[in-house]
Amino acid sequence: QVQLVESGGGLVQPGGSLRLSCLASGSTFSSYTMAWYRQAPGKQRELVATITPGESIYYDLSVKGRFTISRDNTRNTVYLQMNSLKPEDTAVYYCYSYGTLSGTSWGQGTQVTVSS
Repeated sequence: QVQLVESGGGLVQPGGSLRLSCLASGSTFSSYTMAWYRQAPGKQRELVATITPGESIYYDLSVKGRFTISRDNTRNTVYLQMNSLKPEDTAVYYCYSYGTLSGTSWGQGTQVTVSS
């Protein structure tokens, strides 16, 4: 199973920016589909963005134009650049990976709080 470690969460004012990082273990990172999910208090976990090995990208409509997902296969890392943050973006953000051999894996989550 792939080990995923997120970092970069924190407290930011509305309109601010944060960049989340997710470091993955293993030697076949470039073959994984990677994604970011989030879960707000009292709500279900929801998909934020995905990036495939071929770098096809999907964004949820709620973040499109504000968030950017990217990957660096040389560093086994996927990023989520979050701009123009809103209070409704407050959630625990989880990194997710899928590989045909490794299956699915989740990180432990990192808290993002958008508040003045």
